[in-house]
Formats: sequence, C-alpha cells, structure tokens
Amino acid sequence: MQLIVTKNPTELAKTAAKFITKRINDVLKTQDRFTIALSGGSTPKALHELLAKSPYVEQVPWAQLHIFWGDERYVPIDDSQNNAGMAYDTLLGHVYTPEEQIHVWRTDLSPDEAAADYDRILHDYFGETGAGVDSPTFDLILLGMGDDGHTLSLFPGTDVVHETTAWTKAYFLTKQDMYRLTLTAPVANRARCVLFLVAGPQKAAPLKEVLEGESNPDLYPSQVIKPVDGELVWMVDEKAASDLTKR
Repeated sequence: MQLIVTKNPTELAKTAAKFITKRINDVLKTQDRFTIALSGGSTPKALHELLAKSPYVEQVPWAQLHIFWGDERYVPIDDSQNNAGMAYDTLLGHVYTPEEQIHVWRTDLSPDEAAADYDRILHDYFGETGAGVDSPTFDLILLGMGDDGHTLSLFPGTDVVHETTAWTKAYFLTKQDMYRLTLTAPVANRARCVLFLVAGPQKAAPLKEVLEGESNPDLYPSQVIKPVDGELVWMVDEKAASDLTKR
C-alpha cells in the first residue's frame, strides 16, 4: 500500500490528476485501451473539472479510454444524485470518448436487471474462470470513502460487503431509502490499480480505523478492498490524515 498525503483538497485533486494522467499514458504504451472506473462525490468532481482543462485534457488520449462506474444510486441519469450524470457534466461532456466505450449503470431497468446488465458487460470485457477472474480487470479504479468507512456501495452492516463471487449487486439501502447498484470486492480486487481519494477532517477517524485498526469490515467496509496483484494507493489530504500514526 502507498499513502500519499497532500496539503488540502485542491492539492489532492491536482496530485490525483497528475497521477491518473501518467498512469493512463504509461499503460497505453503497452496496450491499446485503458479501462477506468469512476466514482461519485465532491472530491472526484473537483478532479473531473481539472482533467477537463489544460494541461490534462490535452495529455489524455480520451478516445482510448473505456469508462465504467464503481457504483450508482438508482436514480435517473439526469438526477443530481446520479454519478454518471455528474461525470458527464464535469468531464465527459468536455472530451471525446466514443459513447460505445462509456458504460453507465442502466437505471432505466429494474435494479436487478441493471446489476445483471453491468455484470454481462464486465464479463464481456474481462472474462472469468469459474466464479473468479482469470486476468486483471480495470487498469484503474477510483474510489472514495464515506464518513462511515464505506466505499463503492458497500455500506456498514450490509451483506454485500462479504460478497465473494458476484461481480455486481443491487440492493435496497434502508438508511438512504433507495436502491444502490455496486461493483463488489471480487472484481475490484482484480484491478491493476485502486486509487482512494479522501479529504476532510470528518474522514480522519474512519481512515485511521481502515488503515491502522483491526480488521472489521462490518464497521469499515473499505477494508475489504485489497488488490490481489495490483497496487493500492491512498491519496488523502492533511486533515483526513491527521489521526494517522504511519504518515
């Protein structure tokens, strides 16, 4: 695991933009496409806005990207809570990536149908052996962490945290009174690189537990993200890192 601490959220977004741009260009030296799973939230929004501007927008070969999302709220794409909608507003509407290479969660289907549809797409891209994955999945997954230690739509106390075979899940999250659509740990942990972006003092206590506490994924689901063969990078600002002893 690599821990990168930046001064503030602005510097976090800049550091992430540089990291991602370099990662994309390095990978594309050896293959013809780059698969990335985006995230929702305020920190990714700032990152998207940077990537859509100079110098990053010119440095990324957008037409070679194949874009996914780690999770989604079961709301229409034009709803302000929809992660894909936010990404179109802040990034994808400002660059050229072929639409057939952009894979949104289908919230026009039923929740279970949407999860099955995404599962099919992922298997078409990455293949499988039995119930597992026989090769790496995403070149990069961008993740955040909530104040409660959740990541993706893996929330404390939910069964999906312990999923070991399915790649996608749809379930009703009672505390939010909505369905959530999510990738699961088995497919996320086959990524070549997982990059967490975490900012703010409200993240300090859960971040310390996730990184330095005992294993307790029922309370801190972010602990289940442990790439099998890939890199795990936590990029955090100083306030989020304030409780850590290993800095």
